[in-house]
Amino acid sequence: MQNFYFDTSSQSLTVHTNGWDFTYPKMSNSGDHKATTTPHIVKEEILAAGKWVKLEKTTYVDPAGNTRIWESVKRTTRQRDTEADGVGIIALLKRTLHKDCVVMVKQFRPPLGCCSLEFPAGLIDEGENAEAAALRELKEETGYKGEVVGITPVTCLDPGLSNCTTQMVMVNINGDDMENINPTQQLEFVEVILLPLDEFQLKIDELLRKEKTVVDAKVYIFAMGMVQAFFKPRELPVLKQ
Repeated sequence: MQNFYFDTSSQSLTVHTNGWDFTYPKMSNSGDHKATTTPHIVKEEILAAGKWVKLEKTTYVDPAGNTRIWESVKRTTRQRDTEADGVGIIALLKRTLHKDCVVMVKQFRPPLGCCSLEFPAGLIDEGENAEAAALRELKEETGYKGEVVGITPVTCLDPGLSNCTTQMVMVNINGDDMENINPTQQLEFVEVILLPLDEFQLKIDELLRKEKTVVDAKVYIFAMGMVQAFFKPRELPVLKQ
């Protein structure tokens, strides 16, 4: 004869048969391991602060309900009326009888200890929107005057390290305008480099082979996208079966 006993406290089942007791614990369910807590910030403490950046210790609760610590870097310059710290400018120089070129800048970056190849970029000033900041920074860094033709939502840059955000602004430059034929930049230590759009990645790779320069990730991702955009379907290689 078998008798069954269910323990509500331990959620286990005991079977008594032929003088023996067999206890079966509650079967685990994958649903038991699902997150039950909405991750959230508990507090933020400043560990060190400078003129432009600060180091913070963030206490937060993870999806499993555990309290954890994260160290992060934040800018001190973000304006109250914007969610973005700055802008990056994808500027296309368009001239008669010339290929469209992407306007790039190369400058020494102390954190890297070498030069980097980047899109023109800069912080948003008080009272500016992203479009105005982009046109101002483009003029200062390259001397070119352009027209905004597109803008991205606010995007993050390195979310594991910082809360820094940016908006990428697409700008067309009429290279036939007198003011853009011989542009005068306002920043002394920034080198302007023009790279043809249809050979963008190729020209970047050539530059990297010639000198010690680090390319910004956004730039190279854009370059890879341009390779796909100019790719001809009939050149598709035969796939291995």
